[in-house]
Amino acid sequence: MLDDLKMFMRYASGLRGFLRHPLSGEECLRLIRNRLLSRQDNFLSVLAHGIYAHAESPYLKLLNHAGVDYEVLAGWVREDGIEAALARLYDLGVYITHEEFKGHRPVQRPGLEFPVGARDFDNPRLLRQYEVRTGGSRGVGTRISIDFDFLAGEALYDYFHPLSYQAASRPMGVWMAAPPGAAGRKLVLCRAKIGKPVERWFAHEKVVLRFDTWKYFLFTNYAVHASKLFGRSLAPPEYVPLEEASKIATWLSAKVREGTPAWLATNTSSAIRVCLAARDLGLDISGSFFRVSGEPYSAAQLALISASGGTAVPHYGMSEAAAVGRGCPNGAFPDDCHIFSDKLAVVQRDTRVGNSDLTVGALYYTTLIPSCPKLMLNVGSGDYGVLEKRECGCLLDRMGFKTHLHAIRSFEKLTSEGMTFLGGELNILLEEVLPKRFGGQPTDYQIVEQEEASLPQVSIVVSPRIENVVAQEIIATVIEYLSSLPGAKKMMAERWRQADTLKVVRRNPYVTPAGKILPLHILSKGNKNDNPV
Repeated sequence: MLDDLKMFMRYASGLRGFLRHPLSGEECLRLIRNRLLSRQDNFLSVLAHGIYAHAESPYLKLLNHAGVDYEVLAGWVREDGIEAALARLYDLGVYITHEEFKGHRPVQRPGLEFPVGARDFDNPRLLRQYEVRTGGSRGVGTRISIDFDFLAGEALYDYFHPLSYQAASRPMGVWMAAPPGAAGRKLVLCRAKIGKPVERWFAHEKVVLRFDTWKYFLFTNYAVHASKLFGRSLAPPEYVPLEEASKIATWLSAKVREGTPAWLATNTSSAIRVCLAARDLGLDISGSFFRVSGEPYSAAQLALISASGGTAVPHYGMSEAAAVGRGCPNGAFPDDCHIFSDKLAVVQRDTRVGNSDLTVGALYYTTLIPSCPKLMLNVGSGDYGVLEKRECGCLLDRMGFKTHLHAIRSFEKLTSEGMTFLGGELNILLEEVLPKRFGGQPTDYQIVEQEEASLPQVSIVVSPRIENVVAQEIIATVIEYLSSLPGAKKMMAERWRQADTLKVVRRNPYVTPAGKILPLHILSKGNKNDNPV
């Protein structure tokens, strides 16, 4: 309680200065250029003061085990560049997997093993001014401390990204989790910092006063009311659950009628819900921009949003590092993003999926600036994709962001009966194959993995919106698709058929606490709420 009260005092003091001194366009450009020019120096400072100066750092234990001291590593960085040095470290065993970073398993390397918790990767130099939780796709999420210096840096991207789409003057709406969720509050504060406040903040859940949420209730209400005194009024969170997407569609339609189509920042599946609601109600939301994040973004989803007259703009981020990249207006792929290389370095290494023989080009990230809430040194994100450097001619490219990433998917595996399927393979099944065959939209289908009587079971969740569902036809379609995949997938699918692993369940897909509909949902033991067809 005392620590929380001290944090609130720092928050109250920091918020005043943060809101009273907005960033101009010239300041944003100068800060971005300085961060790109000082990239190596910033990284070396993080290494020296954030890792090598802290004896308990998990990264220092790995570096010492690999025999790499600061002077050696600094020499590699100056001679070969940051990314080359990071690739060399990875090959020496200096990396952290996604599961290790979350504190779900100990760090294990040949000749070295030690336990870790999520807090072990906190930035020791951070001034903790407020605290949030990650989206919690599997569980309650991870606590992350934030300070206002970090948010000011994030605001730089919020200034330039709309400019790259020639839409900087558009009003902004947010349909994101309320605190303790992170994304909504961060975006509301960042937009205020650049003098372009969010007009409406729609939240997937209520901000309520309970014993376990009192500090989030206090921090949120203080910010909303105190911001009026600081000259930058913040939008309060308005409770709009997923089933009331029509309220957001109505707001977007009103903006169109006013002649200023809006931006809406939300999860990919929530954006689709808004577009479907607009279609069903006959609302005109043409010209609206959807900044989509939190879930894979595919050509099928692009087509649905485009059919509403809207434009989908991808945002790729991690709770621990906030923005990783933003969409490219000249992108050749739906989820083509520019990586923000001023604050993050990324390397790609072949990584085995679970205990299978499958490998993917997994993405490993490193923080380069001292204000990141978590320090990352070759930390696996659990994602893979196509990483490349190229010039595209857009504003972000001209500013110096030359690294692109697309086809971003999680390789969190679906494993049952000893068989493994990658996230990208499941996305195609749910977003293209099943909707084309049985109707509906990508958000009407989901794969659920659970254990039934000590045996694995995989359920295909089908929304009640889909009519005339015949379970065996859906199962046959799934098996046929999985059998068509390259390699040994036909054998895998046949094992599922023989084991009667697949079931069809009629219900709405499961939604995470952050309002996301993930292609793969892991159902906890003992949950008996499903009703197979």
